[in-house]
Amino acid sequence: MSTLCFFVSDLHGKKTRYEKLFRAIETQQPEAVFLGGDVLPSGLYHLSSQDDHVGNFFDDTLIAGFFGLKDLPDFPYPEVFMIPGNDDGKGEEDKFLEGESMGLWHYIPNRVMPWKKWTVVGYAWVPPTPFLLKDWEKYDVSAYVDPGCVSPEEGFHSIPVSKYLCRYSTIQKDLEMLMTGIEPSTALCLFHSPPYQTHLDRAALDGKMFEHVPLDVHVGSIAIRRMIEDRQPWLTLHGHVHESARITGYWKQQLGTTTMITAAHDGPELALVVFDAENPRECRRELI
Repeated sequence: MSTLCFFVSDLHGKKTRYEKLFRAIETQQPEAVFLGGDVLPSGLYHLSSQDDHVGNFFDDTLIAGFFGLKDLPDFPYPEVFMIPGNDDGKGEEDKFLEGESMGLWHYIPNRVMPWKKWTVVGYAWVPPTPFLLKDWEKYDVSAYVDPGCVSPEEGFHSIPVSKYLCRYSTIQKDLEMLMTGIEPSTALCLFHSPPYQTHLDRAALDGKMFEHVPLDVHVGSIAIRRMIEDRQPWLTLHGHVHESARITGYWKQQLGTTTMITAAHDGPELALVVFDAENPRECRRELI
């Protein structure tokens, strides 16, 4: 028995990509749809006066699109699981929660939800980046920042956050708590960051330096990689590093018994990953 699922990530508020996603959902009728972060238009709007930009996107594209599917007669509306990404400001969480209250999606950053025989695990935070918006960034395993990156204690937050959390909270500590008590063979993990030193976290940083220090071309999370190696969840879904598939030629990878997939894409198309939750190794990626 198969369980058809869709996975997309890093759509960054592009209306044409969402329109293609909604058409594919209507046509192929998946049982579940996973959105892996960077859902909204660029987080740079937080630094401008155009606060209506994201609000209009939510109402006119995201909510309207999913409502359009939900209102179709006799349509088997899928379970939709959604996390934000590092480019999605926390100041817009009320809109994400509004969509959840309407029954359009499950908003699951740092949450665990049962679905069928699976346990869906959502986690949005990424290690420090060079970007200034820090709502969904944390230290990875320790208070270390790669050369050229900005720490979570600096940067910009769209809502107040305690200095203590910025300094001492880590992705590793979060995952230890989040994964406690979960049977790995049932875990479907929806993460924004990819695991470190894989085909999925390869950035276009070849030969680049910061203050005479060469930059690491792998920008994923060490904590996420360690969790996968130690616990071997059934499936992990990732985004964040748009160019990784183009550079490495791979958008999926096995790490032990875990299937890891990225839906990040640096072209104009929608990268739609179609998989059977019962057999995710046989997934396919469609550029549409």
